[in-house]
Amino acid sequence: MAVYTDVSDAELTAFMGAFELGRVLSFKGIAEGVENSNFFLQTERGSYFLTLYEKRVREADLPFFLGLLEHLAAKGIHCPLPVRARDGKAWRDLNGRPAAIVTYLTGLSPRRPDAAQCGELGAALARLHLAAADYKLSRPNALSIEGWKPLVRACEAKANGVRMGLGAVIGQELRWLEQHWPTGLPQGVIHADLFPDNVFFMDGRISGMFDFYFACNDATAYDVAVCLNAWCFEPDGAFNITKGRALLSSYRAIRPLAPVEVAALPVLARGAAFRFLMTRLYDWIHREEGALVKVKDPIEYLTKLRFHQSAVGAASYGWPE
Repeated sequence: MAVYTDVSDAELTAFMGAFELGRVLSFKGIAEGVENSNFFLQTERGSYFLTLYEKRVREADLPFFLGLLEHLAAKGIHCPLPVRARDGKAWRDLNGRPAAIVTYLTGLSPRRPDAAQCGELGAALARLHLAAADYKLSRPNALSIEGWKPLVRACEAKANGVRMGLGAVIGQELRWLEQHWPTGLPQGVIHADLFPDNVFFMDGRISGMFDFYFACNDATAYDVAVCLNAWCFEPDGAFNITKGRALLSSYRAIRPLAPVEVAALPVLARGAAFRFLMTRLYDWIHREEGALVKVKDPIEYLTKLRFHQSAVGAASYGWPE
C-alpha cells in the first residue's frame, strides 16, 4: 500500500455518489507498501479500503483480481470483498485511475512471526490453493522468470550504487535461474505476495489475507517458496528452520506436496528471493519523488538469496527426509 495519486474532496464525493455507503466520516492515505494508492475510508455504513490502481496493476487484470476475492470469500477464505456500486460495477474511475472499494478486515499483522504463526500461515495457504482450484479466470505471472530479464536490464547499470558488485550478481543469478528453473510442476492460482504485512491475526488465528494484486496462475509450490522467504528468516538474515518446518508441515497436512514439488523447493525459493530482490531494487532506483510510500530495502533479499544458493535439498527448509 502507498499513496501516489491524491484524491480531492470533490473527487471523493463524486466517486462515492455511485455507492450505497452513506456519508464519508473519515478518509486518509496509507504509506505502507509500494504498488497502489490506498486509503482508509470510514462511512456511515462501516470501514473500508479504497484503492487506486497504478504502476504494475493493469485495469484489464481487475476482473481476475476482484473476481478472485469474491470466489475465495464464497469458499470461506477470510479476504476482503469488493463493494459493488449501484450499477453492479466492482471498480470505477477516480482521478484518472481505476479504483475499487473493498471491505475492511480486523486484526494485526505480525512484525516478527513466530513458529506458531508460520504454521497457521502454511495451513491458510494450502486452503487458499484448494479454494482457488476451480476459479475460472486465469492470469499469467508477469513476475516469474520471463519477467526478470527486463528488471535486470533496467537496474544493472545503477545496481552498484546500491551495493558494490550487485550489478554482476544479478546478471549471474538470472543466467543460473534460466538454466535451472523447474517445469512441469502442479499449477494453480497463487497469491504470490503473501508477506506478514498482508495477513491479519486475532487470538493466534489468521483473521484475514489481503493484497491479492500479484495473484496469478503459476506453480503452487512457488507460492510456498515465497512464504518461506517472507516468514521464516530472522532480522539478522538467518533462516529459522523451526519456522520453516512449521510452515511446511501445516501446508502439507492440508495439501500434500508431490515429490517433484519438494525437489524443486530450493530452486523455487532461490527464484522467489531473486524476484523480490529485483522488484525492490527497481523501486529503490526508480523511486518517485513526493509519493507517500515506504520503499523497501532490496539488500534484505540479497542476504536471503545467499542462503538459498547454499541450500542442499528441501531439508534445508525443515522438510523431513
